[in-house]
Amino acid sequence: MKHSKRYHVYHEKVDRAKTYLLDEALQFIKEHSSVKFDETVEVAVRLGVDPKQADQMVRGTVVLPHGTGKKVRVLVFAVGDKEQEAKTAGADFVGSTDLVEKIQGGWLDFDVAVATPDMMKIIGRLGKILGTRGLMPNPKAGTVTQDLDRTVRELKAGRIEYRVDRQANVAVPVGKISFELDKLANNVKSFLDAILKAKPTSSKGTYLKSMSICSTMGVGLKLDHQSLVAAMKRG
Repeated sequence: MKHSKRYHVYHEKVDRAKTYLLDEALQFIKEHSSVKFDETVEVAVRLGVDPKQADQMVRGTVVLPHGTGKKVRVLVFAVGDKEQEAKTAGADFVGSTDLVEKIQGGWLDFDVAVATPDMMKIIGRLGKILGTRGLMPNPKAGTVTQDLDRTVRELKAGRIEYRVDRQANVAVPVGKISFELDKLANNVKSFLDAILKAKPTSSKGTYLKSMSICSTMGVGLKLDHQSLVAAMKRG
């Protein structure tokens, strides 16, 4: 892949041997962003778990206090009173078989799908379409629920899902370059706190092995995760 001159200049300024403090890394990323769009800031952690083992799967959701900076389009499968509950909470699309047929026809203009438990029997036929795109409602992700009011509001406000991949990495967006530094830092800490609380009881040895942060067009910076965890524990 051929990189731009700006990328190479940015790359040369990164100290690859250094582990950055969170505020220092965020400041660096903000100061060296020179593209014309509002880049997404992403955090990645490497965990000391074996994703092949069911009891070491790290997965869950976390509400970022300042959101991701992205407008989230929420679709809800529901009927009756639950349909109205979803609409009142701010869902962008609400329905049942009508939405199933629309999706089967190729429509996918939404970012997350939520369903009440009774709706799963009618949306099961969408498994191949939604499953491959990570859009299928799932109880473990909190997207199969009776509490549509809370779920929809949290998703619109900045609730994200995290899940360890086959290499034991977890990566999530934590905001935009335009965010104030303290808001980005708070989002990062909220995500890290969720990851630490999600540690499987069967996980042995070092759980949090490494942590890095980058912007859409930037270079990854290694974070001093040990200092960050220690600071979070001190409050």
